[in-house]
Amino acid sequence: MSSTLASRTVAVAVMGVGLVGSEFVRQLRSLPSPHPFRLISLSSSKAIVFNPDGIPSSTDWRALLRDAVSASATASSASSASASGATSRLTDLTHSLAKLVRNDNTVVFVDNTSSEDVANAYPVLLRSGVHVVTPNKKAFSGTQTLYDQIVKASLEGGTKFLHESTVGAGLPIISTLNDLVATGDKVTRIEGVFSGTLSYIFNEFSTGSADGPAFSTVVRTARDKGYTEPHPADDLNGADVARKLAILTRLLTKPPATAPPISLPEGYASVPTSSLIPPGLDLSSVPTGDTFLKALQAHDLHFDALRAQAAQQGGGGAVLRYVGVIDVNAENPGGPSVKASLERYPTTHPFAASLGGSDNIIMFYTERYGPRPLIIQVTAMGVLSDLLKLA
Repeated sequence: MSSTLASRTVAVAVMGVGLVGSEFVRQLRSLPSPHPFRLISLSSSKAIVFNPDGIPSSTDWRALLRDAVSASATASSASSASASGATSRLTDLTHSLAKLVRNDNTVVFVDNTSSEDVANAYPVLLRSGVHVVTPNKKAFSGTQTLYDQIVKASLEGGTKFLHESTVGAGLPIISTLNDLVATGDKVTRIEGVFSGTLSYIFNEFSTGSADGPAFSTVVRTARDKGYTEPHPADDLNGADVARKLAILTRLLTKPPATAPPISLPEGYASVPTSSLIPPGLDLSSVPTGDTFLKALQAHDLHFDALRAQAAQQGGGGAVLRYVGVIDVNAENPGGPSVKASLERYPTTHPFAASLGGSDNIIMFYTERYGPRPLIIQVTAMGVLSDLLKLA
């Protein structure tokens, strides 16, 4: 390996090459030359391609991975390898990246998966001197124990973990929060529409009128357009919003922030979350997305009533929006709190008037901005933006 090359570039190892990962690789390879990054590794769930000197930009990386998968399958067949192969490959990659760090390379591990196993490896990577960039919510919204291990490992390894894309689908939410805290502002409340899926559903379902399309029809359309998971219950349960709230709560209440602590020992599972799945709909009886949508039709009248009640609210009516709220005002009757729930907003509110399609919108209430919140509703490049910070 060229020591000159190592001193001039940032070695990038990419884990996960699905939709998100493939787009990241495309963006990375599209950066104008010269740039400081060299792509040294690509990993799927079945194989790893690793070249410490860099994978040439002219190389068909998909073909490389296909060849690696074939070779891995042959080796596994010959050795009767178990399902632990993926874990073994991750361990080997971690050791290889740590060796590069010891050879004075700057190394970044980009995790584009949603794997808990990969998230559990962050402490080892960070402690070894490898920076982590990821849209994977699992590590930062999981147990407090894992989160504390990540923070401690980052300090011990002198490394950074950047995860802007875990909240707000690429909106600069985390960087904005960090900047507010770093510049001495006091954030008192964060309120937002954090789920693009649920944003689309309620933008279509609840417009301020008492009438409109059936809820199940809107959910089906959202799935057909690719906004929901294959099984829409995975979106309607509110867990994704709860994960984002857990991430922001931890950032908001850690030093140098002065907000009072909010205990989330189990991460997102500790966030009070209102599910949109009707209580009478037994998920065990609807194992597929199609059967779920068919069963959801029987509950359309319930959602119709919620929409009508919102439309009849005084002052010009209201709309329904599924939101996340973090309130760290210690003077509130219940003290600091965090929740994910379906709420009503006047038709003049930004959550009603400024949203369209699957947009996200987040409002920061702070001492500096006073009664007029700072509103974030612009797009960013997410993962690649975080990587550029390490250049």
